[in-house]
Amino acid sequence: MRHQQVALIGGSGFIGSHLVNALVDLGHNVRLATRRRANAAHLTLLPIDVIECDVHDPVQLAAFVEQADAVVNLVGILQGRRGEAGEPYGPEFAKAHVELPRKIAAACGAKGVRRLLHMSAIGADSDGPSMYLRSRGDGEKVIRDSRLDWTIFRSSVVFGPEDNLLNQFVFLERMFPVILLACADAQFQPVFVGDVAKAIVNVLDLDAANGMTYELAGPHVYALAELVRFSGAAIGKHSRIVKLPDSLGRLQAMTMEMTPGEPLISRDNLDSMKTPNIASGPLALELGIGEPASIEAIAPLYLTGNSPRSRFSGFRATAHR
Repeated sequence: MRHQQVALIGGSGFIGSHLVNALVDLGHNVRLATRRRANAAHLTLLPIDVIECDVHDPVQLAAFVEQADAVVNLVGILQGRRGEAGEPYGPEFAKAHVELPRKIAAACGAKGVRRLLHMSAIGADSDGPSMYLRSRGDGEKVIRDSRLDWTIFRSSVVFGPEDNLLNQFVFLERMFPVILLACADAQFQPVFVGDVAKAIVNVLDLDAANGMTYELAGPHVYALAELVRFSGAAIGKHSRIVKLPDSLGRLQAMTMEMTPGEPLISRDNLDSMKTPNIASGPLALELGIGEPASIEAIAPLYLTGNSPRSRFSGFRATAHR
């Protein structure tokens, strides 16, 4: 194991929590950065170092990655303000998806850390239709321009216990007998969070993965409306789905953007869905996933709430072998 010491940025979230378990299971020493230790409270029983750190501060970031053998960046946001006239995206997307990767690459270079793994998204493109995809594309360019041993992962939407995908659809099915759905025909290829974690740990020490970009996607493609129906069926709910035309969908999203907190959907989310969220081909063999897990095999067990947490741990353990 050449990359024993792993520094994880964005590791207290959904994907990061599963990746931490996978790394620990394989015997890696994990150091996790978080602005507030309470954000990683669900991970503190694991044998990892949770360090309060503002990763946007170059000095604190450099201290965090020092003596690491590899750095993994999982930071990503879905919502943000629109940019000024002529700007490709707003300040939140710039900070999280472009400026932070640049700071991470600089810190790794300054501290002699060669290995950098970076999470991006299928459809990332500096000329893409949304701020999200454009900022993801520019972030990838930052990583590629570094002189590090980098690997980029482009993931489709991710499902699994505590996801913000199928669980959100279950919430809507429980609350509303009729669901007004924008971009109902948008295409997705959901990937299991355990497979995402497995792909990352499997290429961590793989020299052939240096300079490679890997797509992460599940075995099947679904329209957005199909995912909503599947989630409802799993809990015995069958709300009527009304497909909104583009104009009404944008009006719905704009209205949601005006509500307090993070909107359920934004106009930029709709713009992102103009690009099919599907892989260009099968998973790379070196990812070691084999047949990726399907939502039909796993999602009903956590959507119904009938399975104890130990069942989820069992799925993760299986996925990480």
